Amino acid sequence: MNGTCCSGGGKFIMGMAAGMVAGAAIGMTVAPSQRQIKRAAHQAAKRVSEAVESLTEAMDL
Repeated sequence: MNGTCCSGGGKFIMGMAAGMVAGAAIGMTVAPSQRQIKRAAHQAAKRVSEAVESLTEAMDL
């Protein structure tokens, strides 16, 4: 029962992280400057890292 709960939460977190990456990718295609592209990529990587960290913490419960 506990494995099912974490699995569903894990799918949500991973889906959310994938959505953030997709959003950053779309943002990069319309960003007018190289600096904004780098900033968007950095922010996306940071958010994905935070999402994975949260997922790892949730699994340890």
